[in-house]
Amino acid sequence: MLSNINQIVLVTGGVGFIGSHTVLSLIENGYKPIIIDNLTNGHSITLDRIESITDVRPIFYEGDIRDKDLLSKIFNENKINAVIHFAGLKSVQESVSKPNYYYENNVVGTTILLDVMKHADVKKIIFSSSATVYGEPNYLPIDEEHPRSFVNPYGETKLKIEDILISLSNHDPNWSIGILRYFNPIGAHRSGLIGEDPKGVPQNLMPFLTNVALGKIKELKIYGSDYPTPDGTGIRDFIHVMDLAEGHLSTLEHLNNNLGIEILNLGTGEGTSVLSLIKTFQDVNKVEIPFSFHDRRPGDVFSSFAQVSKAKSILNWKTKRNLKLMCKDSWRWQNKNPNGYGTKYDKK
Repeated sequence: MLSNINQIVLVTGGVGFIGSHTVLSLIENGYKPIIIDNLTNGHSITLDRIESITDVRPIFYEGDIRDKDLLSKIFNENKINAVIHFAGLKSVQESVSKPNYYYENNVVGTTILLDVMKHADVKKIIFSSSATVYGEPNYLPIDEEHPRSFVNPYGETKLKIEDILISLSNHDPNWSIGILRYFNPIGAHRSGLIGEDPKGVPQNLMPFLTNVALGKIKELKIYGSDYPTPDGTGIRDFIHVMDLAEGHLSTLEHLNNNLGIEILNLGTGEGTSVLSLIKTFQDVNKVEIPFSFHDRRPGDVFSSFAQVSKAKSILNWKTKRNLKLMCKDSWRWQNKNPNGYGTKYDKK
């Protein structure tokens, strides 16, 4: 990757869960990330933690991608080579109650970002999409040709942004675009200094699970015990966040050498049930996780896991970390940081 040394990459939403781990990987591989984040889902102290791990403090702009003047300022002040776009609201439940808020933030924000990029003649972008765009699976594993649909406004915003990027590529062949459809990221950096620390009520399974392990939550609620799966609980494709971060680097390398658009699943290709995840977490970390079963939630799919051969073929990328390590790293992060980024720590 020596040819990419000192490439400047703007990372929107770069202090969030996936964004911060990707920033870390960029630094470790010779890139120079610049972050813009409005701190809706992120914590500025993440910058201290990244610096503690890498001895590099990324340039940081606090602000919103809908602020066209700020974006223009960032592109004028820095010779940016590419953009990795994580910024966006991500709560499924909130999107149902505030759909216009989600369209304004996610879709309009992206169009403003793309407009500024075009005027700055920066035409290389990786977009953080989601397996949500597949809706209820017609078949498994899910490949990139699977029909798209949505069951909530959050998923609709991802789908609409994908369509905007596909249209952009069709009309201007000078763009290099990667659309990455994530499955279910968990885990944390091996240092335990950065990890998932959602603001407000957690939206994902692992933060609930680790807080039960801490004793902060009495028990883990499992929604659905009668799905048509081996143990009755839902099945998901869990991927270590560091594998996901490295998938962005592999995509960036590909875009450095290719025009056009690539749409890729990032997952392990393996389905794990909720009960299997709990058992693995208990076995690896020697902690008990009390749980109870509850009715299914509307909109939840019973099983979802990826076909990942396309990413392996095009990017020469595949996951390296198994479920045991995902559970171990998630617990190390939460155990070292019982109050998330509100936990005090000593810089080296």
